[in-house]
Amino acid sequence: MAVLVVGGAGYIGSHMVLELLDAGEKVVVLDDLSTGYRWAVPPAATFVLGDAGDQGLVSRVIDEHGIDSILHFAARIVVPESVADPLAYYLNNTVKSRALIETAVEKGVRHFIFSSTATVYGNADVSPLSEDLPVAPINPYGRTKAVTEWMLEDAHRAHGLRYAVLRYFNVAGADPKGRSGQSTPQATHLLKVASQVALGQRPFLEVYGTDYDTPDGTCIRDYVQVNDLARAHLVALDHLRKGGDCTVMNCGYGHGASVLDVIRVVKSVSGVDFEVRYSPRREGDPDTLVAKVDRIRGLGWQPRHDNLEEIVAQALNWERALAERKAA
Repeated sequence: MAVLVVGGAGYIGSHMVLELLDAGEKVVVLDDLSTGYRWAVPPAATFVLGDAGDQGLVSRVIDEHGIDSILHFAARIVVPESVADPLAYYLNNTVKSRALIETAVEKGVRHFIFSSTATVYGNADVSPLSEDLPVAPINPYGRTKAVTEWMLEDAHRAHGLRYAVLRYFNVAGADPKGRSGQSTPQATHLLKVASQVALGQRPFLEVYGTDYDTPDGTCIRDYVQVNDLARAHLVALDHLRKGGDCTVMNCGYGHGASVLDVIRVVKSVSGVDFEVRYSPRREGDPDTLVAKVDRIRGLGWQPRHDNLEEIVAQALNWERALAERKAA
């Protein structure tokens, strides 16, 4: 049997593919390459160019490769963009997810792991955030993910589809072996942008909002290293394969860093005192997002890269590698 990684040519998906291959799994990648890269998929994985919402194609892939598990990473993820163009987000993140879930049910796929987000918690006034909190997203991106979570819950009740939902906090860093990283040139991840500025690839770093209800006025986020996150999916898949219950789990480290904290570390690790400009806050950004991680740790997940300096060094090294790739 094989694992289908939908969105496996993207940032998180490509690291998931590496972890699955390292674990000896047979891997098939489905990606439309709208934000992913063909070169990010290792030769050991089978690559299929296509859309997660193409039910005929997905059905054929499941049959041809004996897919018994789907890991779904394909989504648009930029909060301000979702506020400006919500219907595009509902199409890509919700409508196409619905089609993928329906195909999984029809073809008898046993396990479905969904890439969700801490954004579903909205601006909760508690910290850390527990999976038992009400879902209350404050932006369209978070709503698209919440709706897909509900669809999976309902599909389980009606059809027996067994699932795990992993709610990501802020994913950062790159593969320590240099095999993959955040490769989208105009990605909005703070750590990527800061790394590009430190390396002279962007002229300055813009900070959106210094009036949040946090110690230094900037947003606090729980930064989780991308390989650690991918291994959390392996833990979830193993849990389902062993007959474990459907579950929703946070993926973070249980502690946060502010925007200014991250900037200080990037400046320290890179040795570059780059320019920072301050702008008004963006619509839809919660003050603080820090995970309660008892549930995923209870399944045996142990992070290996819970160190902001290490994560920053990985991000800087990956940006240097990308620059060399472009120059070659």
